[in-house]
Amino acid sequence: MPVPGAVDTTAILGYALPLTVSPGEEVRFHLSSPAIARAEAAVARVRCADPDPDGPGLKLVFPGTPIDGVVPLREQPLYPGSCAIVPDAPALAALSGFTAGAFLWPTAPGLDYAGTIAQTVLARWCEETKRGWRLGLDAEGRPEFVVADGTGSWRAVSPHPLLEREWVLLGGSWDPAAREVRITVRSLDPQSGRDRSATVAAPGPAALSWPADTVLTMAGHAAAAGPSPRVIGLYDGKLDRPRLYAAPLPPDALHRLCEALRPDAGDPLLLAAWDLSEGMDTDRVRDRSANRLDGTLLQMPARAMTGANWDGSTRGWTEAPWQYGAIHFHRDDMADAGWEPDLRLTVPADWRPGFYALRLRARTEGAEPVESFVAFFVRAPVGRPSARLAFVASTATFLAYANSALRLDQVHAEAMLEGLIALSPDDVYLQSHRELGLSTYDTHNDGSGWKVSTAARPILNMRPRGATFNYGNDTHVLDWLEHFGETYDIVTDEDIDRHGVGVLRPYACVITGSHPEYVSRPMLDAFDAYQRGGGRHIYLGGNGFYWRIAFHPERPHAMEVRRGMIGLRTWEGEAGEDSLAFTGEPSGTWRTNGRPPQRLVGVGFDAQVFTASAPYRWLDGARDPALAWLTEGIDLDAPLGEFGLRGGGAAGIEVDRVEPTLGSPPGLVWLATADRLGYGGVPVPEESRTLHRGMMGDQNARVRADLVFFTTAGGGAVFSTGSIAYACALTCKDYENNVSRLTRNVLRRFLDPSPL
Repeated sequence: MPVPGAVDTTAILGYALPLTVSPGEEVRFHLSSPAIARAEAAVARVRCADPDPDGPGLKLVFPGTPIDGVVPLREQPLYPGSCAIVPDAPALAALSGFTAGAFLWPTAPGLDYAGTIAQTVLARWCEETKRGWRLGLDAEGRPEFVVADGTGSWRAVSPHPLLEREWVLLGGSWDPAAREVRITVRSLDPQSGRDRSATVAAPGPAALSWPADTVLTMAGHAAAAGPSPRVIGLYDGKLDRPRLYAAPLPPDALHRLCEALRPDAGDPLLLAAWDLSEGMDTDRVRDRSANRLDGTLLQMPARAMTGANWDGSTRGWTEAPWQYGAIHFHRDDMADAGWEPDLRLTVPADWRPGFYALRLRARTEGAEPVESFVAFFVRAPVGRPSARLAFVASTATFLAYANSALRLDQVHAEAMLEGLIALSPDDVYLQSHRELGLSTYDTHNDGSGWKVSTAARPILNMRPRGATFNYGNDTHVLDWLEHFGETYDIVTDEDIDRHGVGVLRPYACVITGSHPEYVSRPMLDAFDAYQRGGGRHIYLGGNGFYWRIAFHPERPHAMEVRRGMIGLRTWEGEAGEDSLAFTGEPSGTWRTNGRPPQRLVGVGFDAQVFTASAPYRWLDGARDPALAWLTEGIDLDAPLGEFGLRGGGAAGIEVDRVEPTLGSPPGLVWLATADRLGYGGVPVPEESRTLHRGMMGDQNARVRADLVFFTTAGGGAVFSTGSIAYACALTCKDYENNVSRLTRNVLRRFLDPSPL
C-alpha cells in the first residue's frame, strides 16, 4: 500500500549534461527507469528546493518549453568499475609463448569481500567464448594464470592467497616448448614474516588458437569480443608497471623487466611496457615499447598513487613521478554512466539565470506517485552579465557530497549527529544501488576513500526534494532574493575555475551560499583578486573555503580531493598520496596550504554543532555609528536569529570564527558572535594542537560562529556570517525577521557604488 502523501523520488533517475549552460546552448537529459514506460516532463526554474513544511516549501516556476510533455523511458543500466582497455593489435594476436607481469597491491583479495568472484589483473580474454589468457586472482584470492582456446583450458595457481595491501610481483607465462604454464608470486616486503612467494608450474599446451577481435584489459577482462566490450572480473587494488614479453621468462628476469622504468624499446621481444606515471591528468595509458599499445582508462580510477618503488622521500608525485607509477582500480568506481540522451533542450535566449530542473512525474496503480528531478544550472553568458549581483552555485561542494551514504556507512554517525537519523527514500535507495557512485565522504568497497566525483551520473542529493544540505539550503537564499525582487545571475564554481576573476569582476556584489567548502586554487585566486579590486562579497555560510580541490583539465564537471591526514575527514589517504592527480598540486585543507579562510572572508571553520543552533549576541562593533547603515531597523538589545529551520537558530551545523593568527584582517569589525552553542559543539581536529587533561574545555571556548564585516582595497568589502544555519533563517517569519533585515541592509549597501 502506498503511504499517503509519500512520493517516490527514485523510480526515474537521470542527469543533465552539460551541468551548466547559457541561453542559446543545449542541455541533454539522460534518463532511465526500470519499470516506468513514460512520464510527464516539464522544465522548472527552482526558487526553493526544500519541501520542509516549516519553510517556504517547494517553489518551482514553469516557463514552458518544447520538451514539456510525455517522454518515453527505458532502462539504461549502470556498469561501475574502473579498468583499462588496449585495442586489439596484430602483436597481441600472434603470441607463441609469452610472459605477462606487474607489481600488484591488492586491497580486497579473497573471500572477505570478493566472495566467489575472481579478479583479473591483466588479460586478453573473452568470457563469452572462454578463450584467451588471463592473469589475476581466483575467488579465494590466490594468484592464477589461465590460457584457453576453446579446445582446452590450462591453469597454474599459487597455493596461498595474497595478503591485503602488500606489494608483490605477479607474473604468468606460457612455454609451448616445455608445454607448461607458470604463475610467479614474489613478496616485496623484506620484513614479511608471512612470505607468500612461490613459483608454480602446471601442464600447458604446445600450441594455442587465440580469439579474434579481443581487447587487452587491465583490472578486468572482456565479457565479449569487439572493440568496446563490457568489462567484468574487476580488480580492487593498485597496479604498477604492467609488462608483456614475447617469451617465457624466469622469475628473476621478469622481476628485472618490471623494475625497469624504461625497458629497452628496441628489444624485439618486448611487446608492451606500460608507464602508468605518464599523463596523470588524462584517461590514457602509455606503452613505451615499439608497438605503442596505448590504452584508455574507464571510470576514472585513482592516478598518481605510490608505486612499488616509492621510498618515502617525497609526498608529491610531481617531484618524482617515477615513484607514482601505480593506478588504484576499484570495482565500484563510477565516473560516467554512459547513458544515451532522451531529451535535448536549447535554452531560450530570454531565460533568467538560476537553478533549473527537469521534473518527471508518473503514476502507477497501487504505488506511490513518482516525482523525480534532474538538476542543471543556467548562467548568464560568460563576460555578459545580466545583473549587478551574482550568486555562486557551489557546484564543487555539490559534487563532493554527491550521493553521500555517510549517514548509514559511518559507524558513529548517530553519535556525531546527536540523535536518531531519519532516512529519506533516497538514503535507502543508495544503500542497495551503490552502482550510482558515492561521494568523496564515502569509502569504496575495499575501504579506500572516493577521491573523484563527477556529474555524469544521477545525483540524488543535488535536486529538488533531495537532501536539504548544500543544494537545498542554498535555494533558501534564492527564495529570499526572489521575495524581495532582487535580480541576480548565477555563477558556478567551475566557471570561476575556468575563467578566473573575469567571471566575478563585472558584478558589484557576489554572494556565496551556505557551504562553499570545496575550492580550487584558481577559484581562491579569483575571489581574492575580486575583493582586492573593489568587489563586495557576502558569505552567508559556514565551513567555507576549507578543502583544496581541482577540476579536471579535460573532463567537464569532474572534481578531485585528497583528504590527507589532517582536517575534518571521514577517511585518510595513503602516505605519500597527498597531491592531486589532476594538477599535481597538494590537496588537504587550505589552512595547511597557507591560505586559511580567515585571510579571505575573516572567519574560518572551527566546529560542528549538530545538536541545536543558537542565536548571535551583538558585540560593541555593531554599535559603531559608522555602521548605522548595517544595523538600521534592528534592535541591538535582542538576539540575532533566535529562530531558524536548521536547529532552531541562525548559528549552527558548522560554524566559523575569527582568528587573527590565521589571517583575520586587522581592520575587521566583529559584529556579533554565537559562543553559547552548548555541549554539542565539537571542534575540528586541527584545533587540537596538543593533548592534555581538560583540553575540551579550552577548545570549547573557541567554538563559536562569528559575524563580521571588513573593507578591502579599492572600495571593496566582505560580510561573513560564519554559519551554515544562517541561510535557512532568512525566510522565517514570512521573511520579516532581524536576520533578513540585516542581510538586506548589507546587500543594499554593497550594491550601492558609493565608497564604503
